Amino acid sequence: MSRPHLFTWVGEILHGFASGSGIEYTSCMSTLTKRILGSGAVLALALTMTAQDKDSGKDKAKKPAPAASSKILQPQMAVTEGTYAAPHAKLGEKPAQPWSATTLGAAVDGKPNPGATIKTVTGEIIDFSCYLQIGKHGDKHRDCAQKCFRNGQPIGLLAQDGTVYMLMEEEHDPRRDGAGTFRNAAIEHAGHIMEVTGTAWSLGGYHALYVSGYAKK
Repeated sequence: MSRPHLFTWVGEILHGFASGSGIEYTSCMSTLTKRILGSGAVLALALTMTAQDKDSGKDKAKKPAPAASSKILQPQMAVTEGTYAAPHAKLGEKPAQPWSATTLGAAVDGKPNPGATIKTVTGEIIDFSCYLQIGKHGDKHRDCAQKCFRNGQPIGLLAQDGTVYMLMEEEHDPRRDGAGTFRNAAIEHAGHIMEVTGTAWSLGGYHALYVSGYAKK
């Protein structure tokens, strides 16, 4: 029963006390006693409901707001070389066009996938395989990442919003023929937060950043 209806009912009972007449005194007193006891229970219930509502309001007011969760896996694995606001160093040359001549020459009908853009992303150089498998990165994972890079594991870039880019040389033929040097730069800066410029392209949730300037001369 809601409180407005409850208090209306109490009022009707009390009004009955004042207007009741025409019955024997004993019967009247018995009825009156029962009504008083019943009214006491009703009033007690009303007061309890009011107190519970007040307590509930206090609990809601005291409840702290939930803490914002990080979109980076294992965020406790800290990085000391560079921050997202002040990267450690820069990687990649800004190209004049999204794709180089060697990439255009290797493309079907000379047309690489459309929609590529030249982009600069700040992020941590990570071992792509370890991060996606066990979430490791940062200073404590630097040695493992370097070993993985030396043995051909993919190189990743972890942005502040949690997006992971795969990193590789943009120049198609040098990359294919093992004539790229970007892996050496990744080994040197594993676990560092860097500013990386390259050609960005995405497909089905996969993100890549093709970095220019790392083809052997």
